[in-house]
Amino acid sequence: MRLMRLAAVATTLAAVLATSPGAGAATGDGTPADLNIRFVGRWDTRAAGAYVPGWAGAYLTTGFTGTTVKLKQRDTIDLYYSIDAGPDVYLQNVRGTVDLTPKPLPVGDHTLRVSYRVVAGSYHGDAVFQGLVLDPGAHTLPARPARGMVEFVGDSITVGTTTSKNALTAYGWLVGERLGLDHTQVAQGGACLVTTADGCVGLDRRFVKVSAVDGAADHDFSRYRADVVVINLGTNDVGHGVSSTQFQTSYAGLLRTVRSRYPRAAILALRTFRGRYAAQTQAAVQTVNDAGDRNVFFVDTDGWVPPDGLSDGVHPNDAGHRAIAAALAPIVAGHLAPSPTPTPTPSVPPGPTPSASPTPTPSGAALSCEVRYTVTNQWAGGFQGDVRVTNTGGRTLDPWTLRWTFADGQQIGQGWNGAFTQAGASVAVSGPDWATSLAPGASATVGFTATWNGVNGVPASFTLDGAGCRVT
Repeated sequence: MRLMRLAAVATTLAAVLATSPGAGAATGDGTPADLNIRFVGRWDTRAAGAYVPGWAGAYLTTGFTGTTVKLKQRDTIDLYYSIDAGPDVYLQNVRGTVDLTPKPLPVGDHTLRVSYRVVAGSYHGDAVFQGLVLDPGAHTLPARPARGMVEFVGDSITVGTTTSKNALTAYGWLVGERLGLDHTQVAQGGACLVTTADGCVGLDRRFVKVSAVDGAADHDFSRYRADVVVINLGTNDVGHGVSSTQFQTSYAGLLRTVRSRYPRAAILALRTFRGRYAAQTQAAVQTVNDAGDRNVFFVDTDGWVPPDGLSDGVHPNDAGHRAIAAALAPIVAGHLAPSPTPTPTPSVPPGPTPSASPTPTPSGAALSCEVRYTVTNQWAGGFQGDVRVTNTGGRTLDPWTLRWTFADGQQIGQGWNGAFTQAGASVAVSGPDWATSLAPGASATVGFTATWNGVNGVPASFTLDGAGCRVT
């Protein structure tokens, strides 16, 4: 009798395993449950044989052997794919078994990345991944891991609406690629911060969901941990009657929600590029700082989008997104890990004392500059600052170095957009490797976090390559 009961239990267990998600899948077989395939961003994985990406900017990546690879799709969809880190190829209205290698590849190991077109607004494709088809005897290989994860939260601007490749030419995707990070855009065209009565999709509630659709499942936050979260919300709320008070309260609530899911992430709250609800965004950041969360920062984006960087007065075009990414990438990089502790300037070895005079300036090319110093965020014992320097002189500086002296004992802990050193109260910051030159009329903005105690005064003077700057 006992043997019969054990046999019945075994039969039931076998049936459960056979119908459980991932049952029968093997690492290397190309099915959605294949552990060699890495699904980056928000994916609905409840159906074992069909994984569905949510929001924008989600993608899958893997390695594989053999000379061909095909993609199993359920129904019509547009998608981008890249093989061996090559250019992204756009396919429209494909379905069924989609051949990604019409020309066979050389024998060897290869890599694949697939990103579906964002399913939102007027586009209703069927973004459902059902697996890969490889050569007989071929198999997948583990996807190469990234060095970190950055998540972008926003609306159609973060989606990349009006750009040439949508999510792939949006600033979030560009920043992630530039820094070698995993990246995803938790964004929806027309989205608001606040869930409104007239139906605006509100990220205050939908952030925790696997997609923006009504009834979406909760996202499993154990699938990945973001190191940096960038929020760009508020452009649409004004059109849905959201008051300043309501916006500020909801923004602080979203910051707390993000923190509850990502306890160690740096959270960057961007000033919307049109400046809407800027004061309320900064005040929300201050609220959570005052409550003890020091890893949340307001980022002033004023001037990031060039005059020719918009496609329709609201949405950045490709050039606009590239400009945003160029300004944002070093800030994100600065929050991935603490920068090395600033070290004193090395002492000059014995010998003739070098002249402290700046390089002679050609006639008609005098050195001059302007500086705007801003404390963008402050809390007990610490603060975040931005320094914008403009070369108002007549010649290009390459390299350039800005110097100032703190009057109240402030000490820089980490900096971005430049190479910082500090000796006592004296600070020097030089242009980063990707922007060592400063042309006439050009500006550069560096940022930092620092400590203060009792008084946090603005430095009285700044010099750029030895020339005094006018403080604005």
